[in-house]
Amino acid sequence: MNFKELSNLRPDLAFIAHWIPAQSHVLDLGCGDGVMLDHLQTDKQCHGYGIEIADAQVLESARRGVNVIQQDMEKGLAIFADDAFDTVLCLSALQMMKNVEGILHDIARVGRQAIVSFPNFAYWPHRVALLRGHMPVSKSLPYEWYDTPNLRCATIEDFEALANKVGLEVLECVSLHRGRPVAFLASWRGSLAVFRLKKK
Repeated sequence: MNFKELSNLRPDLAFIAHWIPAQSHVLDLGCGDGVMLDHLQTDKQCHGYGIEIADAQVLESARRGVNVIQQDMEKGLAIFADDAFDTVLCLSALQMMKNVEGILHDIARVGRQAIVSFPNFAYWPHRVALLRGHMPVSKSLPYEWYDTPNLRCATIEDFEALANKVGLEVLECVSLHRGRPVAFLASWRGSLAVFRLKKK
């Protein structure tokens, strides 16, 4: 998948792809249908693995030529050695996990750097929904409270504090809206938070 195709399909992933150097060894946690690794393999000659639990997504990743391992990442990453990857991706998946802190420890162990994204719960329409007495529903949080796979809701400041606690240094934090960076009032106006991290 070339960059233009990725930009049209997932502008958020296209933005994140710029942070990943060519020929990197990459682990994509919660890789979904494998779109990101497909792009990184094709356009940047990266190599690595995707981790995914859902049967349909595993099949789609394999169809794209992605090396995918069907596994619950909540059970840890013991199959990988320390510093096995240049970059570990966890894109819009962390909020679905029970043991977020444990997964971040694993990410810090197996990767030299990490890129993590999640829906920003402090995005202004989310705040307005709460003021009106309802759980937010938006493009970044598209489920009702009773059927959502999202177990954790976090803001940019919340995640930064946890990253520091588990030994990750924030190299860069960007708020995205529709795949584009938001500068002014980023915590209010960005629907997706994206962090680039490294071990302290």
